[in-house]
Amino acid sequence: MRRLAEMHLERIAAIDKVGPNLRSVIEINPDWVEIADRLDSERREGRVRGPLHGIPILVKDNIDTGDRMQTTAGSLALMGVPAPADAPLVARLRAAGMLMLGKTNLSEWANFRSSRSSGGWSGRGRQCRNPHVLDRSPCGSSSGSAVAVAAGLTPVAVGTETDGSIICPSSANGVVGIKPAVGLVSQKGIIPISRSQDSAGAHARHVRDAALLLGALADVPADFTVHLDLGALRGRRLGVLRKPFTGYSEHTDKVHEEALLGLRDLGAELIEVEISTTEAMRADERKVENTVLLYEFKAGIDSYLAARPGIGPRSLADLIRFNQEHAAEEMPYFRQELFELSEGKSGLDSAEYLAALAASRRLSREDGIDATLDRHKLDALVAPSRPPAWVIDQINGDRAIGGSTQPSAMAGYPIVTVPSGMAFDSLPLGLALFAKPGSEALLLGMAYAFEQLTKARRAPRFLPTLDLD
Repeated sequence: MRRLAEMHLERIAAIDKVGPNLRSVIEINPDWVEIADRLDSERREGRVRGPLHGIPILVKDNIDTGDRMQTTAGSLALMGVPAPADAPLVARLRAAGMLMLGKTNLSEWANFRSSRSSGGWSGRGRQCRNPHVLDRSPCGSSSGSAVAVAAGLTPVAVGTETDGSIICPSSANGVVGIKPAVGLVSQKGIIPISRSQDSAGAHARHVRDAALLLGALADVPADFTVHLDLGALRGRRLGVLRKPFTGYSEHTDKVHEEALLGLRDLGAELIEVEISTTEAMRADERKVENTVLLYEFKAGIDSYLAARPGIGPRSLADLIRFNQEHAAEEMPYFRQELFELSEGKSGLDSAEYLAALAASRRLSREDGIDATLDRHKLDALVAPSRPPAWVIDQINGDRAIGGSTQPSAMAGYPIVTVPSGMAFDSLPLGLALFAKPGSEALLLGMAYAFEQLTKARRAPRFLPTLDLD
């Protein structure tokens, strides 16, 4: 296992810090040698903890590790003093025998600082890059986790998602990603955005690896490999979502139509459906969802900072002030509009918050996903994950023209993305499947059958740019 870790560290040194300069790994665990030797010793003595024993893993830099590594959410404001204890999910990974190799870069504060941020940029890690085409966005916020897996810097990685932060970078970088239902993985020890939407999940090059990792992350032990079978799609009823989940990119649509044919070839029954509340969820630039997030972020981050010993900032107001005082390093391209809007909110007993939360759950759950699945007796809903990766623009921010994560994000429901093809033979695209809580193993099974048929994932070529002439 020590040699396996060394091989990945050699690759990190060769292409993450120089060469393509991916900037996906923000820190290497200074204690990795000792950990690797201990795990090797256990294996020699016949004490194998499970299928993940000795496997290197990287975790996103908004997840507490009670060691010498920093936990900063990519912000310089939290540098200097490590977190005092492992997040429960990290403790579970260690118990499974995984080798905590390091931390990954991310969109700073999990992309909840500015309304025009650049996916994969943080004050601490700077701009992460897409390994397929280096001037294209890695998406965010779990940018480094997906990039590191795609580039072979780690077999698997942990990301977090509030709305799209696992699914988008997984799709853009051509790997498997699963965000489980909220509550399946403990939120404790994760720098928060939203208690009603945040969830940690898995990035992997193969569905089986993602399923194994999710099993290690889950609070309640479960086997998420039970449906990993070539016949997992046979007889399944899938609801095919069209506009606004398609129609925004002819390149995405072309690959998606081919993916639908693959699902049908695997025995799935495809039914054209719509989520009747889609436009209401998207209305006024996602007013309902954003209201919930603004309130929950202030409450969550204030609570997290107050309980984190040794660091300077103790509240959101302190973070805002830190960024103002260190604007040259922290805000050279975009500001902190979301921080400031959130700071202006009151507590979670506010009538505005409670009304928004109730509306969010009704639109996404009862009248949304639940109603659509129940009305048509469906096993899952299917849509393209995201458009092809756009050109990085740190000044004007991301140009995200489509995506399918909002319903499952607002509902707190599971969603999986699996590579489905390429645009221009260079930019990965993904197929998204989502359903109700408790469907994680089923979703992974269907993704596995699709993966085995299509073999759509490709290793990155580290192209400097995409020549479209």
